[in-house]
Amino acid sequence: MNKTQTPVLNKKQIAQKINRIAWQVYEDNFSEKEIIIAGIAKTGFLLAQRIAAVLGKISPLKIKLVKIILDKENPLTCNIEPQLSAKELKGKIVVLVDDVLNSGMTLTYSLCPFLDSDVKKIRTVILVDRNHKRFPIGADFTGISLATTLQEHITVDLEGDEDSVVLS
Repeated sequence: MNKTQTPVLNKKQIAQKINRIAWQVYEDNFSEKEIIIAGIAKTGFLLAQRIAAVLGKISPLKIKLVKIILDKENPLTCNIEPQLSAKELKGKIVVLVDDVLNSGMTLTYSLCPFLDSDVKKIRTVILVDRNHKRFPIGADFTGISLATTLQEHITVDLEGDEDSVVLS
C-alpha cells in the first residue's frame, strides 16, 4: 500500500510561523534581559535556532541556546543534561522547543533538568500540535494544530533547501 503525502506547511509558511512564535515569545518576556531557548534535538533544536535568530533581530533579549538530547523512544534510559548548571538556570526564563507534539512524552521528559533548577518560568513552543496527548502537557506557543489519526505521521524537514511539514 502506497502512503500518500499531504503538504501541511511550505518554506514560506514555516518562516511565517517562526516569526509569529518569536514575537509571541518576546511579548511574553519583554521585561527580561535574558532567556534560555532549549531545543530538543534534532529538529526541535533547528527550530530553536531559527526562533533565536528572529528574536535576535526583533528584541534586545540576550539569548542562550541549549540543545536537549534524549532518546525519544525510551527517555528513561538516558540522563538528560541541559548543558547549563543550576546556577546558570536560577531565576531564568526557559523556552522549551520541539517540532511536533504528539503524546507529550518527549516534551515532559525534556522538562526534567529544568524542574530540578530554580527557574523563573518555563514556556513550551511547538511547530505542529497533533493533539494526541497522553501526558498532562501542552504548548504555550503553537505554529499549527492538526487533527490527525494515530496512524498518520508528521514529518518536519528543516535541513534541506525546501523546508516542509508533511502529513503521511
